[in-house]
Amino acid sequence: MKYARAIAFAALAGITIISTGCAVGRGQQTAGAYVDDAAITTAVKAKFASDKTVSASALSVETLNGTVQLSGFAKSATEKAQAETLARDTKNVRAVRNDIVVRP
Repeated sequence: MKYARAIAFAALAGITIISTGCAVGRGQQTAGAYVDDAAITTAVKAKFASDKTVSASALSVETLNGTVQLSGFAKSATEKAQAETLARDTKNVRAVRNDIVVRP
């Protein structure tokens, strides 16, 4: 009886994993897409850190399915535009949502 329950549980778990397509925590992403998004986020943050006009510590970068979302506070419209340009010029970025707020 115990073995039958264990086998039934294992079969149910296997079917669940197969039917979900190995999705990860974000729901609609596969594990590979999650890794790609993490690489994009890291690349954008690295560009921010190496650019003298962008304050990397004041800006946040998140990526989902190749779409980069920028948020945080910029000191000028130039900084906001430069952050968007750097993100757009990053490999594998499909789109950029620039939600950065300019603070005087």
